[in-house]
Amino acid sequence: MNAIDANVLVRFLVRDDVKQAGKVRKLFEDAELSGASFFVCTPVVLELIWVLKSVYDFSRDDIISTFEKMLKYSVLEFEDRVLMSELVETGRNSKIDLPDLLIVLNARHCGCEKTLTFDKDASKSNHFKLII
Repeated sequence: MNAIDANVLVRFLVRDDVKQAGKVRKLFEDAELSGASFFVCTPVVLELIWVLKSVYDFSRDDIISTFEKMLKYSVLEFEDRVLMSELVETGRNSKIDLPDLLIVLNARHCGCEKTLTFDKDASKSNHFKLII
């Protein structure tokens, strides 16, 4: 199995470079036919959220919908599928920034009770604890 970088997913999702988007589509089609998949690690997910929001002006709902669709792609093997599903579900019912939410959920999956932060907005969530 090979891993893929956020820029590969961006090309596939946004199609801002037609040639590269075509290569990714072909790569995914070939993988689907052969039963192969590509590993998507959690840092790639975090980068993808940031790029879709800051560079391509995706709304929160668009990002959540995008991840919901990506979870259905048989060629994508997320590092933690349960974490990704929880990000989608919790993201719909929460006001926490998606990168912060991913950090908190990941920490919780690793057994942490709270995530310490200096971010006053994030600390409004019961998942974070403000360092005073």
